[in-house]
Amino acid sequence: MSKLAKPSRLLHKLSHQLFATPQEQTKFIAALTQPQTFPPTIIWAHQPDNNQVELTDLETLPPVSWQPEFVTRLAAKSQPGKHPLHEAGYFYCLDFSSVFTASALLAINQPIDLAIDMCAAPGGKSVFAWRSLQPNCLISNEIIGKRIGILISNLKRCQIQPTHVTSSDSEKFAHLIPATADVVFVDAPCSGQSLLAKGMQAPGCFHPVTINKNANRQKRILANSAQVVAPQGYLAYMTCAYSIAENEQVCDWFLQRFPQFQPLSVSHLAAYQSHLTSMPCYRLFPQEKLGAGGFVALFRNTATGEKGEIPPAFWQQVKFSL
Repeated sequence: MSKLAKPSRLLHKLSHQLFATPQEQTKFIAALTQPQTFPPTIIWAHQPDNNQVELTDLETLPPVSWQPEFVTRLAAKSQPGKHPLHEAGYFYCLDFSSVFTASALLAINQPIDLAIDMCAAPGGKSVFAWRSLQPNCLISNEIIGKRIGILISNLKRCQIQPTHVTSSDSEKFAHLIPATADVVFVDAPCSGQSLLAKGMQAPGCFHPVTINKNANRQKRILANSAQVVAPQGYLAYMTCAYSIAENEQVCDWFLQRFPQFQPLSVSHLAAYQSHLTSMPCYRLFPQEKLGAGGFVALFRNTATGEKGEIPPAFWQQVKFSL
């Protein structure tokens, strides 16, 4: 794994923004400059029957208190992507931080008719939402064309259906299907700071220009997505960044712009409440050794009125259906 030769001035600055004590600042910096291997995690899209091969050759770890029953953590050196059940589509591999952020969806009341994953590739959040929410219809959207292939491949392999894959800007969703979705979740493009905790590169991820550029993009996507949420529907916002400007401050901006939305407490994540705000929102940091890190907030549209219907013209946006 790659390592930062020494903590940058901007990383030090961020650590001071996030943590009040030198001890916590040091732990956070160490987690990024001395990256570790986090235990791999799998989402069971389909549980194998008793008479089929199981994960007998992979060591599992005890679940944490809030871990969904359809998620399994494995020992750090496991290679679930090479297991026959992976190729057969029984499970999807991802970082446990993604499970953490997606688990806010477990606080949503069912049943769900329409759920939309606004930034879907490579597909982990769509698989999680399909398994946890059991929507009658799931739309997985990915605006970056070169990422559509892997999204479709993963959804096909895991047999996530009924699902429709689109590649449209969030603004088009707001224009074509306003107030239609019971749930919209936005795993927003971000500065990618948590990549460092996994030993990967994220050039410029702490630079103010990079952070501000991403924060502005996140606000635009979130504002468009809000218009797609039906009255009494839900909107989840997630990132894998640490910066306050991409997380709490985006949520503050959103609530000022869309006062009909109210932040919801997610009881099973109460221990991870962000210490940087009193608003219900949740953070996982890499020094906690569960995953590279993530942020999530869940909102409810308190507006009243009729739920919209999807017009036939929208389905022209669909690239692939399962």
